[in-house]
Amino acid sequence: MSEQSERYQQAAGGRAAGSHRAERPAPASLGVEPYLRAVVANAASDLHLKPGSPARLRISGVLRPVRDSLLGSDEIAELVLPTMTDAVAAQFAAANEVDYALDVAGIGRFRVNVYRTRGELAAVLRHISDRPLTLAELGMPEVLTRLALQPRGLVLVTGPTGAGKTTTLAAMVEEININRAVHIVTLEDPIEIAHTDKLAAISQREIGADTRNFGTALRAVMRQDPDVVLVGEMRDAETVRAALSAAETGHLVLATLHTTDARESVNRIVDFFAEYEQRQVRLSLAASLKGIVCQRLVPRADGSGRIAVMELLVADARIAEAVADPDKTDMITELVAAGSYLGMHSFDQHLCRLVLEETVTLADARLVATRPHDLAVMLRRAGMSAVRAEVVAR
Repeated sequence: MSEQSERYQQAAGGRAAGSHRAERPAPASLGVEPYLRAVVANAASDLHLKPGSPARLRISGVLRPVRDSLLGSDEIAELVLPTMTDAVAAQFAAANEVDYALDVAGIGRFRVNVYRTRGELAAVLRHISDRPLTLAELGMPEVLTRLALQPRGLVLVTGPTGAGKTTTLAAMVEEININRAVHIVTLEDPIEIAHTDKLAAISQREIGADTRNFGTALRAVMRQDPDVVLVGEMRDAETVRAALSAAETGHLVLATLHTTDARESVNRIVDFFAEYEQRQVRLSLAASLKGIVCQRLVPRADGSGRIAVMELLVADARIAEAVADPDKTDMITELVAAGSYLGMHSFDQHLCRLVLEETVTLADARLVATRPHDLAVMLRRAGMSAVRAEVVAR
């Protein structure tokens, strides 16, 4: 489990590039290379370059200085500007921020975001996984494989920024790619992890480069004979409406939301719409929803990285009723906690298991628990001493 969690941490820390059209191999030598080697050597996810601060690496979710001396704006410019193409430099000059990819021979691939802070140059370089990992390689529960291989319906992967949603979605797409001879169309802003056709054919489309926006792309995707559609983010009513329509008409739709649990995910989708539309949206969602995967990354107790802690919802008749009826939506949390026979569990149930296994510390559990008191009760019932469990509840 430790090795799987470490692989998850490394993969979740990495996303592929901003605009794939801005990708370029690095010149023979770059001033930033020593820092990039430090990223790889320390299994860091990100390198932060900010004027007036030391260069920092994000290691297991924590920023740590990689040198004592402070960076100046001119020094950052010398490190970053040589990595830009003329087109990228022009885009940065126009907008004061830009995303692009950087391939450095012998080191790896990075997504670069350059921006200005108080008028000075700054940058964050994220180490990118060079291939999508499988669900098995990530140590994911078997229920995610079942959700990925659904022939139709809607599957949501949710969580805050940096929770590893991209890594999980890419692994689900890879599961389909390996097992089903279908056409997968991904709509991403930007394209993140690049896929290679296996049993499936995969068309990756980037918002702003290959299509105007998510709404336009989703309207057009039905003419592209898709079996599976991945929506990088459901941001508005138009996108949600099109995704629900695709899920209801025989397609599998994978999508993300920035929500923390299954109940909130349902409410967020409904709240995109005016009140007079919400009843129909609830019925559509109840009919098409197959599962919700909510995740957060939590530090491992041994300091070796982070592990994905998840709430897993698998739709059944009771879940569908709770989605359709606003008076019963608050029951979703209880239904998830009671649904172990379908592979469901709440975030705190998963966290409890990890604490008992000593994979996650009590202190970290307390910080991320949805309901610290409920987690403490679970730990006591599972045999942990009342004194130790009470640390979580405080």
